[in-house]
Amino acid sequence: MDFISSISLIFCILLPLFLFIFIKSKNPSSSNPSKLPKSYPIIGSFFSIVKNKDRFVQWSSEIVLSSPKLTFTLHRSPGRRFVVTANAANVQHILKSSFHNYEKGDFFKVALKDFLGDGIFNSDGQTWKFQRQVASHEFNTKSLRKFVETVVDSELSDRLIPILRNAAKDKTVIDFQDILQRFAFDNVCKIAFGYDPDYLSPSLPEEKFAVAFERAVKLSSERFPVFTPLIWKIKKAFNIGSEKQLKIAIKEIRDFAKEIIREKKQELEHKSALDSVDLLSRFLSSGHSDEDFITDIVISFILAGRDTTSAALTWFFWLLSDHPEVEKEILREINERSESAASVYDEVRDMVYTHASICESMRLYPPVPTDSKEALNDDVLPDGTVVKKGMRVAYHPYAMGRVEKVWGKDWAEYRPSRWLERAADGGEKWSFVQRDSFTYPVFQAGPRICLGKEMAFLQMKRVIAGVLQQFRVVPVAEAEPVFTTDLTAKMKGGFPVRIEERN
Repeated sequence: MDFISSISLIFCILLPLFLFIFIKSKNPSSSNPSKLPKSYPIIGSFFSIVKNKDRFVQWSSEIVLSSPKLTFTLHRSPGRRFVVTANAANVQHILKSSFHNYEKGDFFKVALKDFLGDGIFNSDGQTWKFQRQVASHEFNTKSLRKFVETVVDSELSDRLIPILRNAAKDKTVIDFQDILQRFAFDNVCKIAFGYDPDYLSPSLPEEKFAVAFERAVKLSSERFPVFTPLIWKIKKAFNIGSEKQLKIAIKEIRDFAKEIIREKKQELEHKSALDSVDLLSRFLSSGHSDEDFITDIVISFILAGRDTTSAALTWFFWLLSDHPEVEKEILREINERSESAASVYDEVRDMVYTHASICESMRLYPPVPTDSKEALNDDVLPDGTVVKKGMRVAYHPYAMGRVEKVWGKDWAEYRPSRWLERAADGGEKWSFVQRDSFTYPVFQAGPRICLGKEMAFLQMKRVIAGVLQQFRVVPVAEAEPVFTTDLTAKMKGGFPVRIEERN
């Protein structure tokens, strides 16, 4: 540990301990729910936060679910308050009804500024609105959708399936989480840049851009749970420790991205018509040529496409391994669809049971388990919770998937049928029962709802169909994996599995 980090850490530990000696007799109101952490003057719930720093999602979920209004206020030090809610009415208020009062805010934007710049996931106001309008137009084109289909199918048949076949033949254990992340990274780079990093080649290489991206995600996320932002800001000012590593990783990413942008510009200058359908070509051809602006946008989309789908698929395959009846039903549906002459898009659109199985998996293990906003003005949430200007308010998809009043007493069970109902004529065909996006905000909701939602489902269904038709994915460990997060959810230590070929 470097000198500045040591001094900062000692300061942050000794100050609360010193204060604790003098104020330990202070107790929070006895009317608070029993699971609400104790809060002390100045230091707030410092001790509880530190104790649960490695399981903050689960810990905060337990607290909010024990709260009568599904909302609680966490007192962070020094003097900061943080509202956490799993109340759907509050979520609708934050993400839609009072959308203009709740922004990403400086706390979030400053922490991710170096990595994401002013990209769509790290901007507010007119900057966000402009990018949203441009991206929305590009995402709603049939040619881009077709391109996504082609990219996903190519990566599936040429890379993922052969790797799984070799693993089955050699009876080797593979980290399926790593494989799925590589698959998603190749896909999103092709879709965003028109660039193939070949990260899922048989040798499973340490591709420079991919490694730098992974490091930047991890180190950027470490800025959030620290006791005070002053710690990482001091390290950044002196260019030491993790901040030095982050600076190097971000430079590699942005230099690489700008090199591709320049090459793409030159390529487009020599074309009379646009025949490339990757997002970068589309943005450049529409007149947006500022390198920093385009780089910010593309990096944000790579982050979203790389981590969310791979996280969802990782937990899906783990859940499926313990539910053979669900796997059997999915296989039946896959076999029925594969016999039709429908296009790839129509084929996966009709996979209703598989769609429900994915939604059910993300209910229990959402790729983004919590998300927060900052209040621009004083406000009162629908459940009566007072929010002061500058306070952060987090909605909690992980906890919301565990609300008994919404999902029933069997909420802990993986049961895709809770998303389905039989046809009105009493036939065997399932129809999907849509949940509103404020009860199930896995893809956000309101004006910021995920633009790539349909593409994500297309990719996940194609992977599930391609893998399950030929293989069984068998986890090596019997215990439930540990749910952990950086900017998105992951399995701690990976997902070691054996691959078995079906007869």
